[in-house]
Amino acid sequence: MNRISSQLSTQLSLVSLDGTRRADRPALVVVAHGSRDPRTLSTVHRLLDRVREQRPGLSVHLGHIELNAPLLPDTLASLGDAEAVLVPLLLSRGYHVKRDIPEMAAASPARTRVAAPLGPHPLLVETLYARLVEAGWRTGMDEETRRTSAVVLAAAGSRDPEAAVDTRRTAQLLSARLGVPVVPAYASAATPTVDTAVRALAARGRHRVAVASYFTAPGLFATQCAEKAPWIASAPLGTHPAMADLLLHRYDQAMAVRVTTAA
Repeated sequence: MNRISSQLSTQLSLVSLDGTRRADRPALVVVAHGSRDPRTLSTVHRLLDRVREQRPGLSVHLGHIELNAPLLPDTLASLGDAEAVLVPLLLSRGYHVKRDIPEMAAASPARTRVAAPLGPHPLLVETLYARLVEAGWRTGMDEETRRTSAVVLAAAGSRDPEAAVDTRRTAQLLSARLGVPVVPAYASAATPTVDTAVRALAARGRHRVAVASYFTAPGLFATQCAEKAPWIASAPLGTHPAMADLLLHRYDQAMAVRVTTAA
């Protein structure tokens, strides 16, 4: 239903009040970090295919911050002076969102606007929940089992304190969804580590600990964190339909601000 509404909204937005077709909407440029793991690039391409299916007629492009082609400056250069909304395929605030992406956008000939990162947002929580259920999380948990269960939300990590704030908020939302404690932990640059979080939960009597993979795609960090799971580990967020919904939602949010500002 959300995807049908999104497509209908797009079609209506292309028509002005006098019935004539409006000019093309700004392109959507999804900004991925980049990875040496080929599974990451494959996942991102399949996610963009989902976005195109959900929003026919919208020009969708990919740009990477590093490691993979096309790099974001090259993608923006290919657009010339066209308008574009850059949506970070990133889960929290941090250096890439605050500095790298805006600086690359400012240096390009394209007329750009940078949307918010994907998280925190309820659609991410629903994706995390679905991935945990796929991995074996019991939806009909009795109270005794619930008292011994918990989740470690495994994220990449950042030195930016606002990134930790965003990840903690996602952990809180997921905890409310599951009804058990959810502790954020990190693969690098921040504490606690997944190991430390698992041990702390065990000390509190939480021995059925799942690791929820808070990564957009498979890669080294996701693999390392999953290996630390004492019970089950979920797959990365990947190409879940809610991820495409969220990319389009961030695009629409940025467009709404743009329209309001222009008015």
